[in-house]
Order: sequence, then structure tokens, then C-alpha cells
Amino acid sequence: MTETRATREEQVLERIDRARQRKARVREEHITMAHGAGGKATQTLIEAVFLDAFRNPLLEPLEDGAVFAAGGARLAFTTDSYVVSPLFFPGGDIGDLAVNGTVNDLAVCGARPLYLSAGFVLEEGFPVEDLRRISASMARAAAAAEVSIVTGDTKVVQRGKADGCYVTTAGVGLLERDAPLGVAHARPGDAVLVSGPIGEHGVTIMLARGELDIEADVTSDTAPLNGLVTALLAAVGGKVRCLRDATRGGVATILNEIARASGVAVVVEEDAVPVRPAVRGACELLGIDPLYVACEGRMVVVVAGDGDGDGDGDGDAEGGVADAALAALRSHPLGEGAAIVGRVQDDPPGLVLLKTAFGGTRIVDVLVGDPLPRIC
Repeated sequence: MTETRATREEQVLERIDRARQRKARVREEHITMAHGAGGKATQTLIEAVFLDAFRNPLLEPLEDGAVFAAGGARLAFTTDSYVVSPLFFPGGDIGDLAVNGTVNDLAVCGARPLYLSAGFVLEEGFPVEDLRRISASMARAAAAAEVSIVTGDTKVVQRGKADGCYVTTAGVGLLERDAPLGVAHARPGDAVLVSGPIGEHGVTIMLARGELDIEADVTSDTAPLNGLVTALLAAVGGKVRCLRDATRGGVATILNEIARASGVAVVVEEDAVPVRPAVRGACELLGIDPLYVACEGRMVVVVAGDGDGDGDGDGDAEGGVADAALAALRSHPLGEGAAIVGRVQDDPPGLVLLKTAFGGTRIVDVLVGDPLPRIC
């Protein structure tokens, strides 16, 4: 019986590996909402259309930003668009979301964010007072993150041709440390952490739409992570392998990106993942796993195993490095709820496994789309 079960598991893993090795191909003839949700459909669209068209060494890693040298300095550059609905929600709005999102993409590249651009697509009839409110929110968020919005653009489209207001931000930051960060750098023995309770932003947006008769005391976690990243890097320096802010697709999607890019397995303890009771309750009512719900002020961190900062993967994730990273995160207001949630191992490569509270183990794959569209 045991041999039969093992054989079946091996067959399943082989089928998954074969499917992942196939060349990305968009099968749909038209764009769907799933293509913008951060899951498998988004990954396929990016790889089969954009990466195929624009392929170059800076783009190919598909990190949150490009890292390059210019004029003797090492820089990070990123861009993002925001189409969140509704525009205003508990804990934030499209304005601070746009600033924080771009700041965070730079921060998880290991860069100190410096300057942002802001582009607005406005629909005819959009209230000027709402635009003032969004702009003021962006100004406050930029000041809090210690960045400046230095250029931008505005376009207006006819009534009914947009959804009020869309914002696109780009940013540039300065890399002041030599240690490279990226999803391809995880090694067996590494520890996996999250910087705080997950799922708060996505649940907040869904409830703010008023389409569901659910009440919960939940607010968005939108916040700039650059200060938290600085504290972490100061504490454990070159032993940080990877940083990623868990936006569309949530923590589960980030862990899958790490597992696939590094050719490792990521094993997560379900009981160790921090989720606030209100978020967990809302997710249960909606039939959604919090691991897939977007955050806008949380990040996934992979650090070298204890005593293993040289990249050979022979360290022990329990103890010194992981504990030092956890202490550094918890010392910052945005990391008070940080937790060590799992570890990296060598087998089965490319997969994320969840050890459930009931003692079982299941595969955590990437969703095709997203149960919560238009969340950022």
C-alpha cells in the first residue's frame, strides 16, 4: 500500500513538472479578468506576450524591478498601474496605494526609493474634489516614505470609457548594498518569514464593495516597506536571499515563484502563518484561502540557514539567522506581527507544500486567476 501511494505521488509530481516545463502559450483569443489577477493566466500572458516581445537580460528575471548600473551608481527601476475598485476604502485609497506599491517594489529589490512619477487617466465627469483627495493622499504617502513625486502625466477619456481614475506610478531607487536579492537565490536550509498578518488588503477591498452581506473589522494594510527592509538588511545583511511584497496572488503565489525560480521546495507550516481572526472569518465565509489574498504592506522574506551566508545551502534554518531576521522585523512597527512560517528543502523541486493543522500535507499551487479582482 505504501509503495502504491508513493508511486501515485511520484506520478502526480511528474505530471506537474511536465506541465510547468511547457512553453507558455496564451490559448484565449481575448483578454480576460484572469489575465490581470496575478495568477497562472497573468504569468502566461507575461511570458508568452511581453517577455517574448521585449526579452533582455534586465527583464528576464521578472523581479519586481530591474536592477542595473548607470553613471557609476547601481539603481533599481519599477513601474505599476492601479485600477482598484472602490477608489476609497478603509485604511487607504488609490493614491497612497499607488505610492506605497511602487516604493515597496523598489524596497524589495534592496534599493532606497528616491523618486516617483505619477500618471493619471481620468474619466470625463470625475469629481475634482475626489482628485484633490487622491493627490493629497499621494503627497502624504510620499512624505512618509521619504520619496518625491517629480514628474507625471494626465489624460482624460470620454464618459463611460474608464472607471473614474486610474493611476500609474514608476520609481527609481539607489542600491547601497552589494548583496543580490531575487527569487532564484533560495537554497535548501533557508528559512521563510512573513512580515505580518496576511490577507488584510484583499478582504478589505472585497467588503468595501458592498456586494456581500458581511461585516468585519478589517482595514487595508497598505504601507511603505522601505523602513522595514532597511532594518532587516542592517541586522542580517547579505544573509537575506529574497524579498517580495505579497500583492496580487498573495503569499502563495510569491512562494511558488521562489520555488520554481530556485528549483527548491518550500514547506510552510499552516499554524505558523499569521492571519487575523476577522480576515480568517471573512475568508471562510467567502470560501477563499488567505494565502492567496493580496497584501499591500507585507512581504515574504527568505534568509540563509544559520551559519550559511555563502550560498552553499548547507546551513540550518533554525536558530541564529532566522531569529535575528525575525527580531529585526518585529523591532519595526510594520513588522510587529512577523513570523517564521516555513523552510526551504531540496525536494520536490519547484513545489510549495503546506503542512496542515490536521497533520496532512498538500500542494499549494498558483491559481489561474484571482477570486478578488481589481484589488490594486
